Amino acid sequence: MATITLGGTPANTNGNLPQQGTKAPKVTLSKTDLSNVSLKDYEGQKLVLNIFPSVDTGVCASSVRKFNEEASNLKNTKVLCISRDLPFAQARFCGAEGLNNVECLSDFKDGNFGKAFGVEIQDGAFQGLHARAVVVLDEKGNVIYNELVPEVGQEPNYTEALKHV
Repeated sequence: MATITLGGTPANTNGNLPQQGTKAPKVTLSKTDLSNVSLKDYEGQKLVLNIFPSVDTGVCASSVRKFNEEASNLKNTKVLCISRDLPFAQARFCGAEGLNNVECLSDFKDGNFGKAFGVEIQDGAFQGLHARAVVVLDEKGNVIYNELVPEVGQEPNYTEALKHV
């Protein structure tokens, strides 16, 4: 279990992020068209997992925009923006913003991604949502970078994450 804060108020996650050098957990998420996708489906490409509570909050929206901007310069790398938002909300946001370089994926069906990655918030106002984190995977699905952002209202360290792709 890790402790984060939301507006300075402590909250706990259900576990810890997968450690560097370990294989990413096997999970299935929903695309914006409601089809299922597994992280294994992206093998052969590096992945930046931009994990956050909801695309309808300011910092979360900023992180999707920033990674979208950076993604066009990345070779053999996909940026996956992952939350518990409904796929319809993710599609609406990306469509309205013209964001085409990132892929939004939803953990709305069962929350297994949040549980497996240790980012499910256990208490407080955002209980059940994901903590803000970034995990970078190599082409074989191994964790090569991770960051659990200590305060949900802070943006992740984009520069450090992108050094690993």
